[in-house]
Amino acid sequence: MNYKELKQIIEINSYTGNKAGVDAASAIFAEWIEALGMTLERHRREHIGDHLFFRSKQRQGKKLLLLGHLDTVFAPDTFEGFREDASWVYGPGVCDMKGGNYVALQSLRQLHANYGSIYNIDLLLVSDEETGSNDSKHLSSKIAPEYDYCMVFEAAGEHGEIVVGRKGIGFFTLDIEGVAKHAGNHYWEGADANQEAAHTLLALNKISNQTKETTLNVGRIEGGIGANTISPHATLSFDLRYRDQTEKERALKAINKIIDTNYIEGTTSTLTGGILRDVMQPTPAQQAWIAQVNTLCHMTLPTELRGGISDANIIASAGTIVTDGWGPFGDGDHTVYERASKQSFEERITLVSEIFAHHVEGRL
Repeated sequence: MNYKELKQIIEINSYTGNKAGVDAASAIFAEWIEALGMTLERHRREHIGDHLFFRSKQRQGKKLLLLGHLDTVFAPDTFEGFREDASWVYGPGVCDMKGGNYVALQSLRQLHANYGSIYNIDLLLVSDEETGSNDSKHLSSKIAPEYDYCMVFEAAGEHGEIVVGRKGIGFFTLDIEGVAKHAGNHYWEGADANQEAAHTLLALNKISNQTKETTLNVGRIEGGIGANTISPHATLSFDLRYRDQTEKERALKAINKIIDTNYIEGTTSTLTGGILRDVMQPTPAQQAWIAQVNTLCHMTLPTELRGGISDANIIASAGTIVTDGWGPFGDGDHTVYERASKQSFEERITLVSEIFAHHVEGRL
């Protein structure tokens, strides 16, 4: 495989906030994909990159959606460029997830070369996944019910695993108001927001359950104005991650109970935020599809659960059968050490091309 094309898109900075860069990279993808006879439906955005939705020719049979994102987490001048050695390619997005998009592209090219046309396989490339898909989630949720299956091209596992489940996630901010008083002269007249925050933090941490793989992490705490003043304000920022709906309901109920509890008289608490992406759980229908792939491709596809989230969560919430991790294996994503395995590119393109062929021939 020649990595010249991948190099071309990796060298364009596609930080989510860099609309010009994201659109420049997407223009190259658009040229490549439209050359395969797919029709572009562009969803223009003012402050973020445009979302690109490519439709193939349609005929009777099951519909497959391919999903990727165009943006990366790296602001301009923080991590740029492309390089390679005998085993790896390096650069922003080589595994997360321009590399995954490229696997989808190369597999579509193989399908087009073998069959002349592409049927019932569409591709959605969004521009804001790395900041939570706050805009694109509405588009993804709207089109997901049109499809029987969805393949998401985030990075594969170390041994070629695809992802069959991802935790749900919620982001929350708790603002606590107290009463400021001089710590020397009027200590007992104050209402210490910092103390309220400390009690609340300890209570929130107890929601985590290692057995159930539920975690609540208070990642940031701020409060007070000085050592000699009773704190008039404090803020907690935390995230909740859960593996199933029962745990989500338990955790949310516990959070609300804690917020409604007043540990320090005179303080008040206000909670904002909520569930960002709901859980992606393994389903019998998903397992049946994987079993078909195994039979048709004469293999046993390894699977895994991940704690991180992706747009697969959004598609799963719409009821579409979804699998993730169809990109190349890589590591160091979200760091300046990001890399992807050349061998995994070859393996993924071969496998995905075979899956596409089975799909257009009506066996999947």
